[in-house]
Amino acid sequence: MSDELFCVRDQVVLVSGGSRGIGKALAGGFAERGAKVVVTGREAATIEATAAELSTDETPVTPLVCDVADVDAVERTLAAVLERHGRIDTLLNVAGVNKRQPAVKFTPEEFDFVVGINLRGAFFLAQAVGKHLLERGSGCVVNIDSLNSYGPLKNVLPYAASKAGMSAMTRALAMEWGPQGVRVNGLAPGFILTDLTRKLWSDETMQSWAKANTPLGRLGEVDDMVGTAVFLASPAAAFLTGQTIYVDGGVVSGIHWPIPE
Repeated sequence: MSDELFCVRDQVVLVSGGSRGIGKALAGGFAERGAKVVVTGREAATIEATAAELSTDETPVTPLVCDVADVDAVERTLAAVLERHGRIDTLLNVAGVNKRQPAVKFTPEEFDFVVGINLRGAFFLAQAVGKHLLERGSGCVVNIDSLNSYGPLKNVLPYAASKAGMSAMTRALAMEWGPQGVRVNGLAPGFILTDLTRKLWSDETMQSWAKANTPLGRLGEVDDMVGTAVFLASPAAAFLTGQTIYVDGGVVSGIHWPIPE
C-alpha cells in the first residue's frame, strides 16, 4: 500500500558520490520509489555503469561526471540537471573520501584532498543547489555525516574534522534556509559494510570490535541507510530540519566496556 506521507515519487533527486557504496544504495532506493535520480561521480565509466544498473524503463537514472571539489564542475552539473529536469527537489550530499594514517604524517596535499571533497565540495554543492531551492521556496538537502562527528576515530583526523564541519554546516544552513522553506538534515552511518570497507571489516579483530560496540550486534549494510534518507526527503519530515540522525545500530548510545555481566 502506498502512503503519500512517505512518498518521493517524481522528485528530482541529485546524488553526489552515487557510483558506489552508500551513494549508490540511496540512488537505487529513490529510483525504486519513482524518483527521477541523477547520480554524479568523478569517473565516467563507473558512474555510467551505476546508472545503467539502477535504471529501469519507468525510472531511468541519469549519470553526470562531477568532481565536487571543482566549483566550476558543480555549476555545470547543476545547469545540466536543470536543463534536463527543470528543477531539483532533493540533494543527497554523499561524495566523500578518507585516508587513514597518523596525524603527523599528513601532507598539506593529503589534508586538502580529504577536506576539499568532504567539506568544501559538500558546501559548494549545497550552495549551488540551495540557490535554486531558495528561489523555489521548497526542497531539502541531506548531508551524509559520520560517526566521526560524534567521536573521532584514531588516524583519520582530516576526515573527522571534515565531518564535524559538515555537522555544523547542516545546522547553519538549516537556520539560514528554513524561513524560505528549505530543509537541511544530516544522516550519519555507523559501521557499514561497503566495497571500500570490506577489507577492513574482514579482519576478525575489527569486526568483533565493531559488533561489540554496536548494540544491534552487526555491521550495517548500505541498504540500511535508504529508509532514513527517504523519510528525510518526504512530507513525513516536513517539520524536521537542522538534525543529524545516526543510523548506527546504537553505537552513539554509550560507551561499551568489557566488564563482566
